[in-house]
Amino acid sequence: MSANAELRMDQLPSDPLLHILSFLSFRDLIHCSFVSRRLWDLSKHNPLWRTLCCKHWLLTEADRLQSGASWRCLFRQYYVDLGRYLQYYPVLKRAWEQLKDFLQQRCPRMIASLKEGATEVELDDIEVQIGCRLPDDYRCSYRIHNGQKLVIPGLMGSMSLSNHYRSEVLLDVETAAGGFQQRKGMRRCLPLTFCFHTGLSQYMALEPAEGRRVYESFYPCPDQTAQDPSAIDMFITGSSFFQWFTSYVHNVVTGEYPIIRDQIFRYMHEDGCVETTGDITVSVSTSFLPELSSVHPPHFFFTYRIRIEMSDAASPEASCQLDSRYWKITTSDGNVEEVQGPGVVGEFPVMTPGKVHEYASCTTFSTPTEYMEGHYTFHRLANKEEVFHVAIPRFHMICPPFREPLVRTQKVAESYASRFDRDDEFCDEDGDDFGDPRGIKKADLRETSSSWKRDRQYAKSQND
Repeated sequence: MSANAELRMDQLPSDPLLHILSFLSFRDLIHCSFVSRRLWDLSKHNPLWRTLCCKHWLLTEADRLQSGASWRCLFRQYYVDLGRYLQYYPVLKRAWEQLKDFLQQRCPRMIASLKEGATEVELDDIEVQIGCRLPDDYRCSYRIHNGQKLVIPGLMGSMSLSNHYRSEVLLDVETAAGGFQQRKGMRRCLPLTFCFHTGLSQYMALEPAEGRRVYESFYPCPDQTAQDPSAIDMFITGSSFFQWFTSYVHNVVTGEYPIIRDQIFRYMHEDGCVETTGDITVSVSTSFLPELSSVHPPHFFFTYRIRIEMSDAASPEASCQLDSRYWKITTSDGNVEEVQGPGVVGEFPVMTPGKVHEYASCTTFSTPTEYMEGHYTFHRLANKEEVFHVAIPRFHMICPPFREPLVRTQKVAESYASRFDRDDEFCDEDGDDFGDPRGIKKADLRETSSSWKRDRQYAKSQND
């Protein structure tokens, strides 16, 4: 070929062109199809659209065969139906599939409670009914599965103590719309979950009102010290539906949350919270209970689950029995409390090679974070005179971030302004009109109420 010969598109071989096109997004691929007849023909190449269908819609060859359409047509069908959710769909669809695969193996009865996805028309009707726009990540997830039936156990986790049980159902959109809040203190809030036993729900703020950030999820917590019933504190559980749901699924499928009696228990295991003494290993996981907690007065309720395991390689002579426990409890304000007592929750477990003993207990604090550590005292079964300690690793109990209601922070600001003859409006540093965000470090805690003291006494009696 001469040096000045013109290079024509239709003279180029197909394979390198298809390889180049395989790097394009679906939008760029469509744009290229209008450049020339050759690119028009190549852009319809099925393998190109198969890759895009797998990437954006997680479709398989079985899905294509069932539809009877080409990969290009199948992509178009899904885009027409779900195109507005393109940024969320692959991640949420994968999360749902991972969750269902996990449930099928570990909690099969939950699978039957999942509802088929809602339609666009149904979601549009809900928006008209509540007078608010639903966020696209929420709509996308509900196109895949419309929550679950009102059954126990709930998909969004359980918790059980001696006289307390919680199991949260992921509400379908119709039931959620029926619980949409317009009352003062909870305006424009849509329930995400519901617990039959406690009445507890997590909510999502559909508008930035009353100190809430738009689309964040939270547990409402009435201010027990305020005369205004609209003063509702919030334990924040997510910045958006997408983050809230995908982080929960991640904790479930990675085994972060244990499965107990075919239910998902929302205990969190802190990295490194394992201690081995001789043949005995102790590990701890914790959970915060918002339904038994409050910000005003400061009353933070935690439960912890302890696993004691003797190595199956231990000799039979190593068999032993737990006699007592010792705790050193340190709160975030520096106070230290020591607790000693016989057994654990009224039991004196005998440990033999390969045996595992697990139990749960609870405690309350007036600070939002604290840690516990200590040891168990054992004696050998073969020689009661041989007494030894088994270390309990340090574990932290931290409540989720919380935000005070706007009505409270405004009153604080008004009081501050009156003291210094200032008329400026209270707001966060970034100028947003949100409630006061609080978290691990909280000073000047108020004196606790009598109800908090009663619960504290109960928790102490349950503390192992």
